[in-house]
Amino acid sequence: MFVKSRGEHASKHVLPKNLALLLCFASFCAGMFFSNRTWMVPDAKGIPWTSRTGGKQFVDYDPNIVLKNEGNNSGDISGSQHSILTMDKAISDLEIKLMASRAERETIQKDPMMSEGVKNIESTLKRKYFMVIGINTAFSSHKRRDSVRATWMPQAEKRKKLEEETGIIIRFVIGHSSTSGGILDKAIEAEEKVHGDFLRLQHVEGYLELSAKTKTYFATAVSLWDAEFYVKVDDDIHVNLATLGVTLARHSKKPRVYIGCMKSGPVLARKGVKYHEPEYWKFGEVGNKYFRHATGQLYAISKDLATYIFINQKLVQLLNEALVLVVRCM
Repeated sequence: MFVKSRGEHASKHVLPKNLALLLCFASFCAGMFFSNRTWMVPDAKGIPWTSRTGGKQFVDYDPNIVLKNEGNNSGDISGSQHSILTMDKAISDLEIKLMASRAERETIQKDPMMSEGVKNIESTLKRKYFMVIGINTAFSSHKRRDSVRATWMPQAEKRKKLEEETGIIIRFVIGHSSTSGGILDKAIEAEEKVHGDFLRLQHVEGYLELSAKTKTYFATAVSLWDAEFYVKVDDDIHVNLATLGVTLARHSKKPRVYIGCMKSGPVLARKGVKYHEPEYWKFGEVGNKYFRHATGQLYAISKDLATYIFINQKLVQLLNEALVLVVRCM
């Protein structure tokens, strides 16, 4: 009886074989799931696979497959490079034109110091001109201005005819004195009422500010007149307009034109000498020369360069009568 009752008691707690196998399989899966060591074996050579060891993940690959793929793509990249560069240039040109159009309208609307002769916004925006000549002058240069007016710069109706028939704009370029509304400014205002041939800049006159004045002139001129070229000339230079026009016309179809009497002199690093360059270190080692540039008496740039100066005038560094840009010249 004892043995029988024991067997009956034991038989009540024996699990079925199927349930036991299911529990074993579930335990195995749980152990694999919570284990910190897992290997994922790649199905084929050259296919990336991941292994995880000690919490770190490693990626393995076949370098031969990678090199083969890169070799196949190199031809496609070189073949499409020209198209990409062409598209980038087209987009860049459109952005410059858009920014210039917006900026020139804002300048005309905000600047209250412009001459009466250049305030007709509609006509200046619609009319295309050949060149704008800015004659750099100073408050004390009244006699030089009279000499220019008496020789190569037409006056009154003749100057207007020159603008309408040949598209040549000529203006004396000058800023303001350090004392706004002072006697110097009033003298220029009186001279302007008589001749009407000034372009007043938002700039304080000074010998050490000539580069800043030139930059401001180009930025202002391109915002007022849509011309092919913008010329800077000193008031002690007498210009042959016909020769200048023929010379510039030969370069009218070229981009980024910077034309003048080109030179390249040494960078003077020693203090105390005339024309000492305080930032000589920007040009390399001692004894180096300046970038090739035009002398300051007379030079011209095309509209795209003038537009570049106008858009980036806050970023363009003040240069000593040298526009260090990508240029094409004579």
